[in-house]
Amino acid sequence: MKKFILFLALCSAVTNFFGQNADPSQLMKDGNNALNAKNYQVAFTKYSKYLTQTNFQDSVTAYNCGVCADKIKKPAEAAKYFDVAIQKKYNLANAYIGKASALRDLKKDDDYIATLKEGMAAVSNNSTLEKLYAIYYLKKGISEQKAGKIEGAEENYNKVLDVSSKKWKTDALYSLGVLFYNHGANTLKAAIPLASSDQTKYTAEKEKANADFKKAKDYLEQALQLSPNRAAAKTILTQVEDQMKK
Repeated sequence: MKKFILFLALCSAVTNFFGQNADPSQLMKDGNNALNAKNYQVAFTKYSKYLTQTNFQDSVTAYNCGVCADKIKKPAEAAKYFDVAIQKKYNLANAYIGKASALRDLKKDDDYIATLKEGMAAVSNNSTLEKLYAIYYLKKGISEQKAGKIEGAEENYNKVLDVSSKKWKTDALYSLGVLFYNHGANTLKAAIPLASSDQTKYTAEKEKANADFKKAKDYLEQALQLSPNRAAAKTILTQVEDQMKK
């Protein structure tokens, strides 16, 4: 009886061994069929087994496995497989976009931005990478601005200027112009009561406001150099110049 139990155990072990080490070409075929059928869970399982058995040498399958991982909401796995594609320089732009998106889903902001910057350096002028990068810093700038953190807002808006896109650069420069116009206007508004009670303090606050208006004017003029037809920038610039004449 003991020998019979031992025989069964050995059979089970052999079965498991061969089950875990299926023919790589068959795993690839099954994965491709599942992907074509949009059965992403099965495709991910087959591809990941294939890649493990072949020591992650197949960049195309690694990329496809990343896509499948993304589809089935496995961002950590997606980031790993897209990174394999990146290291092997396969479909670089989309691999960087996929990895960055996975890191964003994982709320790893520092890694997200580092991946976007690396991607922009590796794939020049890619519109999607630049868009993701620009939107991230524009949103951060808006958040800082709403919190009254002028320096933080300026720093984040300025980071958008790293991209090559005129559209995103113009958005950033316009945002900077509005930031300093509003700050200067608020400073001046708060100082109005001082005009009749403390002229010295009023003059000092007015100078601060004018310094903000000067920065706003510079940023808006740069925005219009890039995008001469940006109507909103023209409107704010006119308001800024009117304030500077007072």
